[in-house]
Amino acid sequence: MPPPPRPRPRPRPAPQRGATGRPAARQPARPAGRGGHPARRTGGGSPPRRDGHAARPRWGMRIVTSLSVLVLGVGGIGHAVVTGLDTEIDRVDPFHDMKNRPEGGRGTNILVVGTDGRDRITPEEKKKYRLGGAPCNCTDTIMLVHIAQDRDRASVVSLPRDSYAEIPEHTDTTTGKHHKPHPVKLNAAYAEGGPGLTVRTVEHMTKVKIDHYLEVDFTSFMKTVDVVGGVEVCTARPMKDTYTGLDLPVGTHRLSGGQALQYVRSRHIDGAADLGRMQRQQRFLAALVDRATSGGVLLNPVKFRKVTSTMLGSVRADRQFGTRQMLALGRAMRGFTPSSSEFTSVPVGDVAFPVKGVGSTVKWDDARAQRLFRLLREDRPLAPHRPKRAKATVVDVDPKQIKVQVYNGTHLAGLGEKVDKALNGLGFDTTRAPLNGGGGKVGRTYVMHDPRWDRSAKSLRAALPGAELRPVKGQGPTMKVMAGTDFKGVEPVQAQEPHRGEFGAVTGDQVVCP
Repeated sequence: MPPPPRPRPRPRPAPQRGATGRPAARQPARPAGRGGHPARRTGGGSPPRRDGHAARPRWGMRIVTSLSVLVLGVGGIGHAVVTGLDTEIDRVDPFHDMKNRPEGGRGTNILVVGTDGRDRITPEEKKKYRLGGAPCNCTDTIMLVHIAQDRDRASVVSLPRDSYAEIPEHTDTTTGKHHKPHPVKLNAAYAEGGPGLTVRTVEHMTKVKIDHYLEVDFTSFMKTVDVVGGVEVCTARPMKDTYTGLDLPVGTHRLSGGQALQYVRSRHIDGAADLGRMQRQQRFLAALVDRATSGGVLLNPVKFRKVTSTMLGSVRADRQFGTRQMLALGRAMRGFTPSSSEFTSVPVGDVAFPVKGVGSTVKWDDARAQRLFRLLREDRPLAPHRPKRAKATVVDVDPKQIKVQVYNGTHLAGLGEKVDKALNGLGFDTTRAPLNGGGGKVGRTYVMHDPRWDRSAKSLRAALPGAELRPVKGQGPTMKVMAGTDFKGVEPVQAQEPHRGEFGAVTGDQVVCP
């Protein structure tokens, strides 16, 4: 393939506008901050912190969202459109003077962290999306993204912010004080030593060599979601969190940037807390990839330029991650789809591991974590292979957890066996011993259920089009299906949370709306 034509000089961009709506002053070249890291950009009304580093929020998938748009989009876009984008990225040098690093494996490993950026959000947005409070100088979310060598898979591993970590010997970038190796929570690595110490600590813990480093803040997350026209998510039960303001009824919703931020930040919806939040973040990222790959964003130079310019306005990356690397990744990943991505979190052994002087930490399951990171080094998939199935209705309870007794309520021979077999094929725990009932005169199929198991009953009814629910107090957890003459077949259903295998990994197509 001949090299792409040299792009014409780009016209001088229009001045950026600050919070007041007035053009922001053009900034001179950024001087190096502490430890040799460039200081944060100060245009657009965002004053730098005294320590030279941005603060971090407690939310997750927005950072990989921007990463996905970056690496997936360039595949269908010309060189002239991409050239110059890397000049908009704020640069850091996290690999400066690093020694005793792990051996490089196959594929590309990118460490992605989030930044706060709430100082650039308007007071109205802060109030509407519950973004009050002062930012902190620490990483609340850290993710390790592995791009397979053949570029047909991206694996995203979340590293809990409170993970027990042993920070290597270093000099504090804020105080200048020299520290010997000591235990901390993982998110403290950034506060003490910035991107460089964060990379060193993650490499020490995972034995995975980091090739690139990215930081993204949530102002760009909100704007990027809006630029692509919103992202669709589906909910099998109402989701309400008074802390973030999230309030979604059952159904399918197209979220704006602010609503998406509420969705990925919420952790008070149910007892699942951070685990539930991580799973929602996975679903959101998969939905964004689906939107970007199917909504024409990646094939339209104008849309692509607008999306990437929005996102890159608040990105920091290592100096080697530029136009050439973006083009190489993008061209190789043209066929990337939600099923090409997989998500998981590092296996945890103790969620309340006490450490003197540090407090309660999250202790990894060392044996399983080592197996997980070995798979990354060996460039192997994390999610279990699943045969492709027809699109299915998302239900609140996994069919495998629902016990069903089928009754033939008609005089049609073999109807009970037919219904039992069909439901069992969808994963329901049927008795495989249907009975007769209903006096042989049942016209409309119905489900008898104990009101205490109403979620299971609704999940079962979704597989039986037109079936009626009949509550029966004291029946217990077993659902009773009375098959009527109206039975025509079953509809595929799938659990809100699919099978995840040893490491809890799922592919993107398993978590997007059907």
